[in-house]
Amino acid sequence: MRATPFDWIDAQAERRRAEGLLRTLRPRPADSPLLDLAGNDYLGLTRHPRVTAAAADAALRWGGGATGSRLVTGTTELHTELETELAAFCGFESALVLSSGYTANLAALTALAPTGSRIVSDAGNHASLIDGCRLARGTTDVVAHAAPDAVRKVLASGSGPALVVTDSVFSVDGDAAPLPELAAVCRAAGAALLVDDAHGLGVLGTGGRGAPHAAGLAGTPDTVATVTLSKSLGSQGGAVLGPARVIEHLVNAARTFIFDTGLAPAAVGAALAALRVLHAEPDRPARVRAVATRLYGLLTDAGLTAARPDAAVVSVRAPSPGAALSWAADCRTAGLAVGCFRPPSVPDGISRLRLTARADLTDAQVREAVRVVVDRAPADARH
Repeated sequence: MRATPFDWIDAQAERRRAEGLLRTLRPRPADSPLLDLAGNDYLGLTRHPRVTAAAADAALRWGGGATGSRLVTGTTELHTELETELAAFCGFESALVLSSGYTANLAALTALAPTGSRIVSDAGNHASLIDGCRLARGTTDVVAHAAPDAVRKVLASGSGPALVVTDSVFSVDGDAAPLPELAAVCRAAGAALLVDDAHGLGVLGTGGRGAPHAAGLAGTPDTVATVTLSKSLGSQGGAVLGPARVIEHLVNAARTFIFDTGLAPAAVGAALAALRVLHAEPDRPARVRAVATRLYGLLTDAGLTAARPDAAVVSVRAPSPGAALSWAADCRTAGLAVGCFRPPSVPDGISRLRLTARADLTDAQVREAVRVVVDRAPADARH
């Protein structure tokens, strides 16, 4: 049989299958019967009546799409309204909304790390930050996870503009970055700090204003934050928050902003409504943190190895990629959806189940979720 240009794909697929790393899409129905601890709807706002009504109203008023890039026709009055309220809520001078949290990170890194600059990136950073470092024209040094001293040493070894990049809450184990210490290191070296607060907004800080706000960094001239609208705000999209001159620079220099179609009005309307619900109901962040702590306590009491959560993410170690895949599948069969993280999604190569706490989970649902995870655990998952 004659070879075709994509025959090499078959060998890679077979390797993934043999190593338990094959990924497949699993469409879910709108009325899924599963108890969901796999998604990122931390505050339980995705189906909130005010949020869904706002999405529908925005689509009816503005149409199904933004119709163009933000600099052409893709900026509606609704986009500006969201940017103004989001910046004020999080304590920053200005904000810029993009089509996803991923493109927001790419925009910030590529625009703020030009040729001749240096990037210092945490080894546990999200893939979008890693890709942003790869696309930026500055040189990148990857340092040990959550290690301000390592950052200090790298910054001291060179000169010129520098940008330190970190998640606020790391998506694999749910641990928080030492932001005050990192900020002190940056200021001593004259470097800027870029914080991806995807897992902090709506969960950490006063009323859910995020990790930079909690660390006293919001609104400072040397700190920029990125957020996603698809987790705590239950919608879609992302944003960059920072000094007004930084945001103006991104409008003129960030390619994933300039050349991308603007975020759909329905997503903008939903995010704005969710932000207003969060502002009106400031107890939701405390509830999601309490749920995460309860999950962790019950799982570890049962003999499983789980990471202590600093926000909403609770990860449970699995013996192998194949064991993690089977464990997650067994949980689904028992009515529980959990995340399954395997290489290359985990930087340390250790596979995990990932459970995401939600503010709207009842105590009974938390106990049921733990029961299913524990009952379906591989024998060698317990310590």
